[in-house]
Amino acid sequence: MEENKMKKKVMVAVDESECSHHALQWALENLGDTLSASQLFIFTAQPLPNFAYLSASTYGAAPLDLITTVQENQKKLTLALLEKAKDICATHGVDAETMTEIGDPKDKICEAVEKLKIQLLILGSHGRGALQRAFLGSVSNHCVHNAKCPVLVVRKPA
Repeated sequence: MEENKMKKKVMVAVDESECSHHALQWALENLGDTLSASQLFIFTAQPLPNFAYLSASTYGAAPLDLITTVQENQKKLTLALLEKAKDICATHGVDAETMTEIGDPKDKICEAVEKLKIQLLILGSHGRGALQRAFLGSVSNHCVHNAKCPVLVVRKPA
């Protein structure tokens, strides 16, 4: 326990995108010594499910068992994503802790950074232009401006 208090805390936020997997891979290949000497957290945020399409497809209110099934499937996908990321870390000799929260990814990432007292946040970038960022938003941009620690944004080469 004393050892964990002295270790730096680093968090890599991942989702199902190729960009986030590239960021994790890049961090492990380029910051391997730092990460193996740090307490590494792999974090993902499960967006709030949109059940509007379920209501439309069932001509009214979606049945509770259908909603439960969708939520369970989302949870399974999220756990599989985290397990895959943890396995990637293990192949590089890095032990990582995984965690997930439900909600808007940009907010949940910043909240986790503050709660865990993270000292470095690593994110992937989708490489969207200014117009796409204006309409779709940017998790990495939000975190750069709002996270309570330095943020490393890894862009995948074209």
